[in-house]
Amino acid sequence: MAATASRASGEVVFNRLPLLRADRGISRGELAEALGIHYQTIGYIERGEYAPSLHLALRMAQFFGLPVEAIFSLEAFGPLRADALMTRGEAS
Repeated sequence: MAATASRASGEVVFNRLPLLRADRGISRGELAEALGIHYQTIGYIERGEYAPSLHLALRMAQFFGLPVEAIFSLEAFGPLRADALMTRGEAS
């Protein structure tokens, strides 16, 4: 119920997790295992039904090698530029 209340009040955290997982060929289960969380939590986050803690968001960013703001936003994401998915070291 808290997730529904959160969505109703406009407190949605948008994310690119499905896109990032697809780009890297990673299942929800594989991502969850790498992060030490339940695979259903990934689904809740992807659907905007649950906002990850700051610690979890930072761990996800570290896992994908991206800044947190490339994965999560308080506003809906616009079209994705190809360089947004590059890991930090590749852009140089």
